[in-house]
Amino acid sequence: MTVLVAPDSFKGTFRSPEVAAAIGRGLERAGFEPDLAPAADGGDGTLEVLLLALGGETDAATVKDPLGRPLTAGFGLLEDGAGAVVEMASASGLQLVAEEERDAEAASTFGTGELILAGIDRAEVVFVTVGGSATTDGGAGALQAIEEAGGLRGARLVVLCDVRTPFERAAEVFGPQKGADPAAVRRLTRRLNELAGGWPRDPRSRPMTGCAGGLSGGLWAALGAELVPGAAFVLDALRFDARLKEAGAVITGEGKLDEQTLQGKVVGEVATRARQRGVPCNAIVGKAELDRFGRRLLDLDNVVEATTLEEVERAAEALGDRLPPLERHR
Repeated sequence: MTVLVAPDSFKGTFRSPEVAAAIGRGLERAGFEPDLAPAADGGDGTLEVLLLALGGETDAATVKDPLGRPLTAGFGLLEDGAGAVVEMASASGLQLVAEEERDAEAASTFGTGELILAGIDRAEVVFVTVGGSATTDGGAGALQAIEEAGGLRGARLVVLCDVRTPFERAAEVFGPQKGADPAAVRRLTRRLNELAGGWPRDPRSRPMTGCAGGLSGGLWAALGAELVPGAAFVLDALRFDARLKEAGAVITGEGKLDEQTLQGKVVGEVATRARQRGVPCNAIVGKAELDRFGRRLLDLDNVVEATTLEEVERAAEALGDRLPPLERHR
């Protein structure tokens, strides 16, 4: 029997394929066969994970960064014409703006709109992964770019959402990490509410419309984009449930185990599916900040902290010693 290895990235530190490989090496030293399934939740790293799982190639386009400067951003083309994958962080991500430059009110998703247009030129369906944004413009910049280019031209947008936050709370929840002080958060919230009132559909109070500073909500409200939970979408693309049938145990992981884990993140989704099938699930995380009640909800057998890839590898080897004898679960 295999041990199914399905971690998310350790945000800002390690990519999910790196974490999965480190866990796999530790398990091999402990005498187990790992089945590596690096995952993502619709945020940073989702493009890489989907290309690894489904096959495809990358292309690039020149777009504007969050502050309007030109940059070259990549996007993916899935095999067999299954669609294009646009990772909004490539064009409008927080990592593109130096800490002293962060301006949540000025930052725009215009470049993400340009990247979506590049995807439309190559595919009829564009999957937009949201997360890690520098922006809180409700998608206004992206909508402007798309409108100026003549609209979607018959293409369909599917937004892979990494959080369930509604549109009107985007500034309150995520604005501070993008450089917004309390006064700016209030101004941003007013701006979001004004935008919401002018679209064909109102995104307020709807789950998943607050992703990437409201980008998901703007695309849904103005262009009819479909919003789907990113972690579930990616796990389905990885054939996670079928692979779980052949696994005697699961190891997942993420940078921080906290309340967000319970809101559709990879670890929460993996743990839920493992519990439903009766397969023991374990986690290796950078920090474990979830309270005892939250851990009971996840039903994780073991939670181990590790902050380097070497520590992840050792943690996986140590977990191997704790795993029960692997029996087939049906």
